Amino acid sequence: MSTTQLASRIRTHVTAGLLAPGLLLLAASPALAHRLEKHFTVEPRAVITIHNPNGKITVRAWTKHEIMVVANHDGSKVEVTAEQTGNRVDLRTEQFAASVSPDDLRADYEISVPEDAELQIHDDSGEVTIMNVLGDMNVETVAAGVVVSDAAGYLTVKTVGGDFQCLRCAGRLEVSSISGSFKLVELRSYYVRAQSSTGSILFDGEFLPNGIYRLKNYSGKIEVRFSPGDSFDLNAKSLKGTVNNDAKLTPPAHPQKYNNSKFGYAIGAFNAGRAKVELASFDGTINVRKRD
Repeated sequence: MSTTQLASRIRTHVTAGLLAPGLLLLAASPALAHRLEKHFTVEPRAVITIHNPNGKITVRAWTKHEIMVVANHDGSKVEVTAEQTGNRVDLRTEQFAASVSPDDLRADYEISVPEDAELQIHDDSGEVTIMNVLGDMNVETVAAGVVVSDAAGYLTVKTVGGDFQCLRCAGRLEVSSISGSFKLVELRSYYVRAQSSTGSILFDGEFLPNGIYRLKNYSGKIEVRFSPGDSFDLNAKSLKGTVNNDAKLTPPAHPQKYNNSKFGYAIGAFNAGRAKVELASFDGTINVRKRD
């Protein structure tokens, strides 16, 4: 064998040795994730609808008159569609196979929307996060938790077992769940209605003049925190539980009589009683605590 032929064989073996690990790694690696990115130009008060069986949905507001959608999913049994009809953009995770696991249905969304956009979201499991959106919103989940921050407008949230947090929200808020718990912190809402069967409820926000705040559950704890300068009319009742009240209330002009000694209650006005606060539970504990 000539020197030239020997050198050629050595180069061939070295090249094959370098490529083989890469080929094996490529063959062993999972299929690359499916990624969808779309941009839609919209008019003011655009509506975005999202239907997703499983996954993380994150919505952020920006100053552009545009909706940007980035969606990722690993499985080949679902597909993400994003379509615009007029001033509405519809996002959907569609199932193609007859039998799939929850993991097969997972799709994650990162969505940027104008500040005045309106949202309609259905996410069975996973999580939903919404930041700085000022338009009306409706969110429905089964097990997915929901976190909303720095939002305004009319917000309605319904879950089966998902927890809900609202941070620095304003506007009208209505939330309900079977077993989910709620944390309503630094709110400036004039109307709040929160109802859970077995979940706990925390309200640590402002009581606006003429505002209405109704918190109700069957069991679990309801806790409301107040400051010395707040002004509200309180009606707190727990049929078989207890009511712990730190607010010095002025009794109503016509006090109600409760013959059942087990009936926990606190009724009266704190300061001028400008806001209306109604707390109700069947056998849970209600705490009205002074804010630290």
